[in-house]
Amino acid sequence: MFSSIFQNTLGRETLIAPDDNWALMAFMCLAVAVAIYLEQKYDWASKISGAIIALIFSLIASNLAIIPTSCVMYDDIIWGFAVPMGIPLLLLQCNIKRIWKETGRLLIIFLIGAVGTVVGAFIAYALLHNAIPGLEGVAAIMTGSYIGGGVNFAAVAAEFNVGDIQAATTVADNLLMALYFFALIAIAASAFFRKRFTHPHIDEVERVADKDASQTQAAAYWNRKEISLKDIASNFAYCVIVVFLAKLVAGFISGIIPTSNPVLAILNTFFGSQYVWITTFSMLVATFGEKQVAKLNGSQELGTYLIYLFLFVIGVPASIVKIITETPLLLLFTGIMVLTNMVFCFGFGKLLKFDLEDCILASNANIGGPTTAAGMAISQGWSRLVGPVMLIGTFGYVIGTYLGIVVGGILGA
Repeated sequence: MFSSIFQNTLGRETLIAPDDNWALMAFMCLAVAVAIYLEQKYDWASKISGAIIALIFSLIASNLAIIPTSCVMYDDIIWGFAVPMGIPLLLLQCNIKRIWKETGRLLIIFLIGAVGTVVGAFIAYALLHNAIPGLEGVAAIMTGSYIGGGVNFAAVAAEFNVGDIQAATTVADNLLMALYFFALIAIAASAFFRKRFTHPHIDEVERVADKDASQTQAAAYWNRKEISLKDIASNFAYCVIVVFLAKLVAGFISGIIPTSNPVLAILNTFFGSQYVWITTFSMLVATFGEKQVAKLNGSQELGTYLIYLFLFVIGVPASIVKIITETPLLLLFTGIMVLTNMVFCFGFGKLLKFDLEDCILASNANIGGPTTAAGMAISQGWSRLVGPVMLIGTFGYVIGTYLGIVVGGILGA
């Protein structure tokens, strides 16, 4: 409705044009600033988290046709610059010497979740294949996406051409991912889950907050710190250099490793990913340069802000109207897959005595990929989990395409 109004009055489908980068940047930065303000000002907002509030703002704005669902600002600037720059700054908190002790089992629960995704695909297909034409290919695509991420969605979609249903599947995927992000945040705060799982990282964040009961948990965690112009300059120089080197190495390796057989293709996908090298370089610096890192202030704040911009962008493509009118069965299909993944992650996590944070992030890394899982860890203050979840999420990129193709082959796509 709103898009047609703007089309008739302004000659475009949204209030802010897709190529009006400054207007989009102003709206996005204002939304993130308001989200952070609310998180640090009010207890209810602190419990929801600024990340979710920013995501809700973008979801509402895109569905009211205030902002476009796709544009250069999102794809080239936020995905292309803000996310890669934010990750090295946040990984300065990740010392490899402590990672196995604290999070070494995260890969195990991630792989269990991947099995849950595959099982969920078969269950959803069995229940709905008579109602949705071409569901074999959709099951394959969503298996790849819900083990890896968008890169796997595209790769499996290229393998199994599902026609017009692909666009509707993309919409269902985006909306469900946003909703599941909300659900996982709620689980982290849930007394039901906290009674049944250990949660050391949540306890640590709350201990910090308890030192000043007059502040919200978020305000206490993000208390004002000393920072200088030299710190800002050093942080930006560091993150840009890391991303540059990572892209250089990833491009070189992807060019020399052939993809002529499955093993080499896996190696090419993994070692040709810039995020693998961004994570590796950053964690090496955090481990072997810990004295220098300790003197560098502001890295976590700057990195978190950049990731908040990314979290805003996550909610943009989810068209609620299109889901309701065109793709309710696809939303149900993807919902069954996500629910099965959740049952596997949390069920086996409980049996194997995993921490609550591990189960939440492993499931997030499956469904949303490494960047959304890292964003959740950042928004909750679980800084030591950012590096490990980035690595396991990137590993999902490696196996997602192949498992998606296997599922498609079994179902006869």
